Amino acid sequence: MGRASGPAALVSVCLLLTACGTEKGDTRPPSAPTGVTAQAGSATSVHVMWNSSTDDTEVTGYEVHRSGRKVKDVPGERHMVDIGGLKPSTAHTFTVRARDAAGNLSPYSAKVSVTTPAAAPDDHAPPTRPEGLRGRAEGSRAATLTWRRSADDQGVASYDILQGGTRIHRVPGGETTALVTGLRPGVRYTFTVVARDAADNASPASRAVRVTTASEPGGGPGTAPAGFRATGRAADDGYHIDLSWVPPKTGGRVTQYEIHLDGKLATTLNWAADTPRGRVSYSLYAGEKPGVTHTVRLRARLPDGTWGAFSARRTVTLGEE
Repeated sequence: MGRASGPAALVSVCLLLTACGTEKGDTRPPSAPTGVTAQAGSATSVHVMWNSSTDDTEVTGYEVHRSGRKVKDVPGERHMVDIGGLKPSTAHTFTVRARDAAGNLSPYSAKVSVTTPAAAPDDHAPPTRPEGLRGRAEGSRAATLTWRRSADDQGVASYDILQGGTRIHRVPGGETTALVTGLRPGVRYTFTVVARDAADNASPASRAVRVTTASEPGGGPGTAPAGFRATGRAADDGYHIDLSWVPPKTGGRVTQYEIHLDGKLATTLNWAADTPRGRVSYSLYAGEKPGVTHTVRLRARLPDGTWGAFSARRTVTLGEE
């Protein structure tokens, strides 16, 4: 339905993109990752998490080290990873450091240690499903989840917290509550919990619970595209609505948008690669009749897979000077 303006095109969509590249002469490294935690998920695996680093340009990746040796490279938008192939009943020490687009490496994070549990030979029975999952928003950027303890013949080693089917957190088997942080204001999240034993047998997922975070105090949801503009334009084939906006600050780049015209989905914009951080433009074909009034708004799919808040609603009358 839409026709795009600009030099880059994907899926019949052309966009005015701001060139994005590595700044020459960037020698300043990112900050060291903070909040590093390590939780044994089984007798042979550990789940490592950390807070995002900051950089004057952009953090493009993280290195995870075990006992001084790099064991994983992680993309810049992710802040967790599973390390497998470990020895049971063994203490393991992990550190993390960040890397920017110029290849500058941050200082190492603080060291964290974790001991994997003993192996459970011939254990093929998974834990029971976690029951009674409940959730509540803790302001605009966190949620608390609680559930009843699962049972297992060898004991539960850990619980995985899943958001939209993707694991985002892990807590020890003795815990039945989790605080999930790093959420976005004004977004509805779906969580489930899975129990694991030392042999890495996984239980069925709990029932889903839905939690909506509060809007940002005084500023409304922080996930909506900003600076949204819409103007009508006449062309040889009829009328177009020229749109432009600034992507929401999501901690990563947005690759998908929905444009809604008169309350209905008009088109979806997709990129195979990251969109720019600067203003994005798109031209929506709106028909041949002048004098027709339309309302338009859009929203972005966030890096965590959820849809962000809608932009402001704009009204355009075709053919109106």
